[in-house]
Amino acid sequence: MLSIFIKKSFMRKHALFACVASFFLMATPLLAQPNKETSPQERCPVCGMFVAKYPDWITQVCLNNGTVKFFDGVKDMMAFSFDPASFGASGQKAQEIWVKDYYTLTWLDGRSAWYVIGSNVYGPMGHEFIPFSSAAAAESFRKDHSGTKVVRFDEITEPLVQSMRHGQKMR
Repeated sequence: MLSIFIKKSFMRKHALFACVASFFLMATPLLAQPNKETSPQERCPVCGMFVAKYPDWITQVCLNNGTVKFFDGVKDMMAFSFDPASFGASGQKAQEIWVKDYYTLTWLDGRSAWYVIGSNVYGPMGHEFIPFSSAAAAESFRKDHSGTKVVRFDEITEPLVQSMRHGQKMR
């Protein structure tokens, strides 16, 4: 008799847990994902380049109004993020930032990526922040490609971005 009582009590606790868990799953928005497709007519709002021509370098930002902007590299995406009003997005702010890991080309959250600067690898517009999903991959790339430094997203400053944009031209 006692074992039946324990089994019913155990089942009630699991049922209650399942109900609470399902409530939170329904109330939580799905994990954000980047747009996988880029129109051939899509232009970088910073430099005007057609971004689909360079699929390995594409980055994207989802703004607080839901608009998605595509860029030909991290450098232009960062320039936009620091001053959206200068590029036609007054009053907007980046909600999501997506970059592609240089080696795997998988999308990753740009705020959690590791970036190599000063390497001998150039993006479509010259010097570029090269993104990686791990510190180890970034450090390996830095050593192999004469990079000067590995930085995190929050270490990237507007003056650093502007110094890399100085004299940029299409390759």
